[in-house]
Amino acid sequence: MEIPAQVAAESIVEQLRGAGYEAYFAGGCVRDLLLSIVPKDFDVATSAHPDTVLDLFPKTFAVGAHFGVILVCQEVDGQEIVTEVATFRSDGIYLDGRHPAEVRFSTSAREDVLRRDFTINGMMLDPVLQRKTCNLTSSLLDYVGGQNDLRAGIIRAIGEPRRRFEEDKLRMMRAVRFAARFEYAIEPATGRAIRELAPDIAQVSRERVRDELTRMLTEGHARRAFELLDSTGLLRQALPEIDRLHGVEQPPEFHPEGDVWVHTLMLLDRLPEGASPTLGWGALLHDVGKPATFSHHPPDRIRFNGHVEVGLRIAHAILRRLRFSNEDCTQILSLVENHMRFGDVEKMKESTLKRFFRLPRFEEHLELHRMDCLSSHGDLRLYEFARRRREELPDEEVRPALLVTGRDLIAAGYAPGPRFKEMLGMAEDAQLEGTIRTKDEGLQLIRQAFA
Repeated sequence: MEIPAQVAAESIVEQLRGAGYEAYFAGGCVRDLLLSIVPKDFDVATSAHPDTVLDLFPKTFAVGAHFGVILVCQEVDGQEIVTEVATFRSDGIYLDGRHPAEVRFSTSAREDVLRRDFTINGMMLDPVLQRKTCNLTSSLLDYVGGQNDLRAGIIRAIGEPRRRFEEDKLRMMRAVRFAARFEYAIEPATGRAIRELAPDIAQVSRERVRDELTRMLTEGHARRAFELLDSTGLLRQALPEIDRLHGVEQPPEFHPEGDVWVHTLMLLDRLPEGASPTLGWGALLHDVGKPATFSHHPPDRIRFNGHVEVGLRIAHAILRRLRFSNEDCTQILSLVENHMRFGDVEKMKESTLKRFFRLPRFEEHLELHRMDCLSSHGDLRLYEFARRRREELPDEEVRPALLVTGRDLIAAGYAPGPRFKEMLGMAEDAQLEGTIRTKDEGLQLIRQAFA
């Protein structure tokens, strides 16, 4: 069954063909179809000039006309589908390590393929022929051996690897991500070029690097991705703070798995496909303060005093460097800040426990703790206690309407001032503990404490 995006792309191909131009599906959608994966989107490559594409379709956007890219909007089954249509081209020199300074439009599909990144992304598909023959492989244009590399499980740069990566430095990160995502090997010459050019990743915008790292953390193969980042030298360049986790010993009674790097890899291994970006980054950064706070007191007493506070500062610097949104920063830092609090969860007062449960997206805190335990000592007692208590407590008990408000204090004759917060906090604690049940009881409590 075809999805709306595929229907839209096929209609574009047919219309371009009807106007006398070549047109094919291109890139990742072809790879995914060969792997029996439903593509997220479908891209079309054509011999038609961008101006021709603009004229042929009624609703278009020239988002990258300089590079030959036009967005074509169509309605399919009541949905507006946007398809990227790119003119065949060859690229000039790359001056910024990311984009060609100039492009030359072409009528040759083969020429267009040869400027692309990896063989598995360099195939084109004739959907019209595929529909007629019902044969996927016989409808392919494969000038670079993409089918063979798909079968063999290999990520191979098209042409000379060093040249491909010098053109666009982000391709090094993409090679790692594809190898992890599909559980493929990086072809030796391609891997060698990445290791040689790894320091050049600094030329790529921080937002682009952030987005690639986030995809690695959320596509279900985070451990493999970070092992490859490590072995190619990209980790040291992009995230030196994470590279420093190597060899940092931990107390064996709590961490029989090994050092902080091994522990973090094991935790990343538990991130499922589709994990939220904030949970992924929280898992990666939760122990980032340990290298700076490591101390060893014989016999065999290893401590990380203050590692949460130090980790917060380091994590904040990383997130700012990679230009995360304020919203994402807040949640990721909250995960780092609170991941050790589960150690006290059985001893917390009822009011403290309820406030703990109020943390935004508490389910992510709970999941991070579960993965943390399973990646170390394996004891889920505190996780089960917190999960059970959260399920038992209705939301109106965790965050009830306040019995005593600032207006109530003013009406009772108290002048607004610095102590208001303390008074209201005392009344709310008592309410959460269940020791007061009415506004009058709360005001009486405050009168006794603040005569």
